Amino acid sequence: MQTVETLNEGLKRAYTVTITSKDIDARVEKEVAAIAPQVRMPGFRPGKVPANLVKKMHGESLQRDALNNSIQDSIQKLIADNKLRPAMQPSVELDEGFEFGKDAEIKVALEVLPEIAAPSIEGLKLERLTAEVADAQVDEAAGRIATQQGALEEHAASHKAKDGDTLTIDFVGKIDGEAFEGGSAEDVKLKIGSGQFIPGFEEQLTGVKKGDEKTITVTFPEDYGAAHLAGKEATFDVTVKAILDADKPKLDDDFAKSLGLEGLDKLKELLKGQIEQEHNGLTRTYMKRKLLDQLAAAHDFDVPPSMVEAEFNQIWAQLQHEATHEEDPEAALKEMEAEKEDYRAIAVRRVRLGLLLSEIGQANGVVVSDQEMNRLIMQAAQQYSPQDRERFVQYVRQDPMAAAQLRAPLYEDKVVDFLFEKAEITDRTVSREELEAAIEAEDSDLKPHVHGSDCGHDHHHDEKPKAKKAAPKKKAEAEEAAPAAEEAPKKAPAKKAAAKKDEAVAEEAAAEDKPKAKKAPAKKAAAKAE
Repeated sequence: MQTVETLNEGLKRAYTVTITSKDIDARVEKEVAAIAPQVRMPGFRPGKVPANLVKKMHGESLQRDALNNSIQDSIQKLIADNKLRPAMQPSVELDEGFEFGKDAEIKVALEVLPEIAAPSIEGLKLERLTAEVADAQVDEAAGRIATQQGALEEHAASHKAKDGDTLTIDFVGKIDGEAFEGGSAEDVKLKIGSGQFIPGFEEQLTGVKKGDEKTITVTFPEDYGAAHLAGKEATFDVTVKAILDADKPKLDDDFAKSLGLEGLDKLKELLKGQIEQEHNGLTRTYMKRKLLDQLAAAHDFDVPPSMVEAEFNQIWAQLQHEATHEEDPEAALKEMEAEKEDYRAIAVRRVRLGLLLSEIGQANGVVVSDQEMNRLIMQAAQQYSPQDRERFVQYVRQDPMAAAQLRAPLYEDKVVDFLFEKAEITDRTVSREELEAAIEAEDSDLKPHVHGSDCGHDHHHDEKPKAKKAAPKKKAEAEEAAPAAEEAPKKAPAKKAAAKKDEAVAEEAAAEDKPKAKKAPAKKAAAKAE
């Protein structure tokens, strides 16, 4: 193998590698000798087929394999001999005029990782903002669950139902005076104005009181799912059994027990624990952003353009996906285009931070253990169907890139935790609102910390990202994640996350106490009457 360096500029390298025909032929002969004992051919005893006949039968595929293996081995030798650290997979191009029996000339182009001076981890100073859980937060969370579950206090008997009230009703549906299948139900909860039932049903219940019996007339839509009801006029005899006050959730032991818990205290204990986890997550988000800011400010070096491009493409694809779900996708995309260079600068920052974190981790013995990796693989496999899980596990174990991508977020977290331990940390107790405001301030004021030759628009980086719409938060999320976490989950707004947690508690608890069988027909009937 002969190697000639043709480019050495910045982080870019290029080489011309010549692989002799002698080397390729030797590999073919070696492979022929290896497979000959297994070849079967009429007229020859097993293992006695002449080598020239083996070549005639399999020569073309053997030559291709020999060439490919020679190229791979040559690239590995090139990297080892020149002590290269490729940033991405090298580009390999075989000379167009190559013919078997002649020397093979390949062109290899790659970008190498920069030489990073030992990253400074001394003198890191961070403030840890800690939010305690207030009783009012727990009560509010419990109240949301009660509201979602329809566990509300009753209005006084004299109260007249209005828009937004939830009614508990029985009803019997009839067409031409005859009850029809699926048109009757008991103990159905219906919120006036929710659009849960067919048009005209809910509106006619405005003004009713507890104990009232009322017959209402509605017409099923022409496109109604049940063909035998579509377009037909029907009456419903409705009995109002209760009118519930949406502003007064019913919080007592009976409600908690309906969720499968021991009592209200247990529900509040669970909710407090979940809110504490949310607060801890917010605290970590704030500290991590401050940490990454300090690292970015203290280190400046060129980064491989191919890594930046790959990182930018990932950020951009995610933003485009999110834009399609905006109220005005066209406006969101237009705003993104106006700030495209800011996002490219963020990609540079993320790559630089990722290289820094990797260097820090390697220098300080931070590793993801085999046990931790196995747990990551098994957790990721759960998103697949049972029959596909084993294939996924095998794929990750056999593909180094797939394994690295899965490992990266945990490795990043472990390096960040290591740096937290090294930093001088001061504590300050704040309210949740103050903690959220501190993160929001980061979102609004955060700007790319990029300097150097990789970005040709440094004047943009001295300006704050525009504070309109959701762009700053998206930028903050993009900057917060170092590229080691290639698919790090986005941070959800804290209040929405809290609501999701509340729902999870309700669903988990309710699963232990399923509705009585007699209520099932009511729910089905209600669905049919929608």
